[in-house]
Amino acid sequence: MSKAKTAGEKATVSAESAVESGAAALKSGLEKAMQGYDAVLGYSKDTAEAVMKSATVAGKGIESINSEIYAYSKQSIEDTVTVTKAVLGSKSVHEAFEYQTDFAKSAFEAYVAEVSKLSELATAASRDTFAPFKGRVQAWLDTVQSARA
Repeated sequence: MSKAKTAGEKATVSAESAVESGAAALKSGLEKAMQGYDAVLGYSKDTAEAVMKSATVAGKGIESINSEIYAYSKQSIEDTVTVTKAVLGSKSVHEAFEYQTDFAKSAFEAYVAEVSKLSELATAASRDTFAPFKGRVQAWLDTVQSARA
């Protein structure tokens, strides 16, 4: 009977050891999962902040482009009114033609300059809008790698 008792005690100790090992493994696994969850939450928070920064910058970029278009349109209308008055007040057809020709040349030059300026503003706004997202892919890869480790 003592052999059976000893074997039973060994089995009990072995079972208790297995349960303890299983509990430790479960605890370790849960801790790793929570760390991974925290890392993903941190990444999501940083990405949300990047989206907010990007939206703010995009809004400012659009605002500056709209302001530039408004200023150009206003100046263009004022120039047109001024030239129209000059053409209507000219003393000869030749003088009217010269006013109109000079105006057409200056209006075209102003238009080309404005398109160039708007292109630069749009490029800068696009670059600045996407700047907060720079590195987000690498941050995601780092998050996944650290979660796997």
